[in-house]
Amino acid sequence: MVISDKFQFCGQMATLSLQHIALIYLVVIRSSYARLLPTGRKNVVTFFVYGIDKWKAKRSKWRVSEAALLGLAVVGGSIGAWLGMKTWHHKTLHRKFRYGVPLIIIVQIALLIFIYKNS
Repeated sequence: MVISDKFQFCGQMATLSLQHIALIYLVVIRSSYARLLPTGRKNVVTFFVYGIDKWKAKRSKWRVSEAALLGLAVVGGSIGAWLGMKTWHHKTLHRKFRYGVPLIIIVQIALLIFIYKNS
């Protein structure tokens, strides 16, 4: 898949508002199957939200707030955020994203190790 195909796919999804993103979050992440792969779905949603925001940035449309993008990383979509940054070349020059998202990943891995060792 080339970059133009990614943006074409993103363009079809670009009409998503914050309410749509919340609905996707509730349906995809909070479903009864969410316990099977809890972070997998969060990462997929986060990845596409970064792509949608990049598409909207190129077209001067309404954007997803930086707080929402970082919030998605904090609640379990950190890998999706990092992959979205790399794939879409989005927010890579912003320090809070360039250093914040990897820091969130490190903290989440440390928490998983701590929980695993203490269970």
